[in-house]
Amino acid sequence: MKTYALLLVAALLLAVPFLLGTNTTGDEADREAVRDAVLDYVEGIYNVEPERIERSVAPDLAKVGYWRAKESTEYGEGRMTYEQLVALAGKWNAKGRVDAETAPKEIEIYDVMDMTATVKLSASWGIDYMHLAKIDGKWMIKNVLWQSYPPQEQ
Repeated sequence: MKTYALLLVAALLLAVPFLLGTNTTGDEADREAVRDAVLDYVEGIYNVEPERIERSVAPDLAKVGYWRAKESTEYGEGRMTYEQLVALAGKWNAKGRVDAETAPKEIEIYDVMDMTATVKLSASWGIDYMHLAKIDGKWMIKNVLWQSYPPQEQ
């Protein structure tokens, strides 16, 4: 009976990471650098500063999004290149579409490993799921999958 109890305890201890979800947290410096890259992305768009996109997004960016008009329930699909994102950052908020100081920019860092990271950004336009890579020692956004907020969340 004692052996059975010991085995049960060992099995439970091994199962805890799977029950809680595996999340490699990375060191604090990497987490902060990942956060900074995502802030450059969102604040570059909000503050009309395309140079922040240039320093935080990899030139081979793959960005795919599902957007819809506020009054619609139908989504369209769009793809964006690095060059298009840089151009968008130079004009998206030029006329004050959102208040850059109060616009949402909630960053949830899901996973940071030694070379890759996964992040969720909640911004005024919707949700961006991002993959980042450490390129030449610097965290850069490589992939973005995003969508407008669902109708009930506006």
